[in-house]
Amino acid sequence: MTAYDNDNIFAKILRGELPAFKIYEDDKTFVFLDIMPRCPGHALVIPKAPARNIFDITPDDFAAVSRTAHKIAAAGKKAFAADGVTVQQFNERAGGQVVFHLHMHVMPRHDGVALLPAASRKEDMKVLEDHATRMIAALKS
Repeated sequence: MTAYDNDNIFAKILRGELPAFKIYEDDKTFVFLDIMPRCPGHALVIPKAPARNIFDITPDDFAAVSRTAHKIAAAGKKAFAADGVTVQQFNERAGGQVVFHLHMHVMPRHDGVALLPAASRKEDMKVLEDHATRMIAALKS
């Protein structure tokens, strides 16, 4: 298996070297908005532990990511009056993984509205700021 790369984009976000629209953080996880969202409220849940994917994360750290994804799914559903939520997690290139720091996509969904293609467009920063504010408020209520 390929080793974890400490210079992947999510590791840089965790270290504060790159900006992100943070939604939530606890001792084991960090959540921020995807800057190329497939839908409004598309969030990424990552472990703070350096894990490439499901094959090298500890069960406890993976459980923490899952618990946080559960919390973020409820907040996204509320913040965007969604009809449902899609949660995705990919492993290795063959499994669809693009950034090699374990992450879960949490995407609020509306009936009849398709997801945008992955990495198809960068969202306006003001829109992301609004979406982050809505998600944070939903987490607090």
